[in-house]
Amino acid sequence: MGQAEVSAYLHRALKHYFHYDEFRKGQEEIITEIIYRRPVLAVLPTGAGKSICFQLPSLLQPGLTLVISPLISLMKDQAEALCRRGIPAAYLDSSLSNNEYGRILYQALGGGLKFLYVAPERLVNKQFITFAQKAKITMVAVDEAHCVSQWGHSFRKEYGEIPAFIRLLPQKPLVAAFTATATAEVRRDILEKLAIPQARVVVMGFDRPNLHFAVERSLDKNRALLTFLGKHKEESGIVYCATRNNVEKVTELLVKQGYLALRYHAGLTPGERTQNQNYFVNDQVKIIVATNAFGMGIDKADVRFVVHYNMPKDVESYYQEAGRAGRDGQPAQCLLLYDKQDIVVNTYLIGHDQPDLQWKERELSLLRKMIDYCNTSQCLRKYLLEYFGEKAELRCQNCGNCDQNKNATWRRFLNI
Repeated sequence: MGQAEVSAYLHRALKHYFHYDEFRKGQEEIITEIIYRRPVLAVLPTGAGKSICFQLPSLLQPGLTLVISPLISLMKDQAEALCRRGIPAAYLDSSLSNNEYGRILYQALGGGLKFLYVAPERLVNKQFITFAQKAKITMVAVDEAHCVSQWGHSFRKEYGEIPAFIRLLPQKPLVAAFTATATAEVRRDILEKLAIPQARVVVMGFDRPNLHFAVERSLDKNRALLTFLGKHKEESGIVYCATRNNVEKVTELLVKQGYLALRYHAGLTPGERTQNQNYFVNDQVKIIVATNAFGMGIDKADVRFVVHYNMPKDVESYYQEAGRAGRDGQPAQCLLLYDKQDIVVNTYLIGHDQPDLQWKERELSLLRKMIDYCNTSQCLRKYLLEYFGEKAELRCQNCGNCDQNKNATWRRFLNI
């Protein structure tokens, strides 16, 4: 088929399976690569529809697609969404009984599943490896692929098992990797670690024009937070804190002030975390106060604000977390509350019980760039985009620094 015929075919398939008339930017290009059985690394901004990029081509080809994902909630949500569309999908996690686990593997072996979602830890399980060697796995989709890179902001050593797992399969599957945040260095590392140096790299840009970025330097963060929230009552939002202790304190503060707010951090029971997440996603509470344990894979499009009560330790973490706002394309606010104590806390967290001096120096270098973001007087969007290697306008007119520069007294004096 020619290019026009392939495009028409993919549009028909998109309409048939997902009821959309048009692809979002970059989707068709990525899907076409996969259709032609070429490995791909796709860097798509949050909310750009990366799931369809591996789901649609999988539906058009024989075999099972194994989706490697870091979070149970993400796997569950995506598998259930596919099942609601009549597409056979399942996920494996530790909460399944032996009967449920065995039933899913048996169904997959018999060709009754199109998608199987697993966490990377599953790839070293002997029983799962035996299954995988018998199943007809034709594609491995690696979600949140930045986790594979030691230079990424959320490196997970379990992701390093992917190449060895693939080598154990009798037929090499196609590998497609997806992420929303990866610098050029991280992209190179992903290709190397996943053993796909020949992969087509598709970068659709990092800009989220609907997001308003701002940094507020404040010695009284509680007051600054309450002032901000007072302007955004009845809106859904996330407040990120660096520590569990801060999550507890900020949640207590907001509840005392009459806000519907719940906490989320790794110190809670799995049941409470799941319940609080569901309450937030279903609009039963408006605000979730969380550590960075919350957010990856959360499917809530109408988050109107993300406030960072503490400065994150690197720009990638900040941009991914802030990017959970405004996934519906509507205007949203991303506010970072900053004081010098944030530097002390992050420096401690980086150095705490970490014997690898090279890793520590790398983390401190990333922290310095985050500090520069908090202290720059230039356009914040320009700083972020250039950090990821993208060219940007001198001023975006939609960030806190551009607002200040536009309204500066000296500009009014010079009539600029």
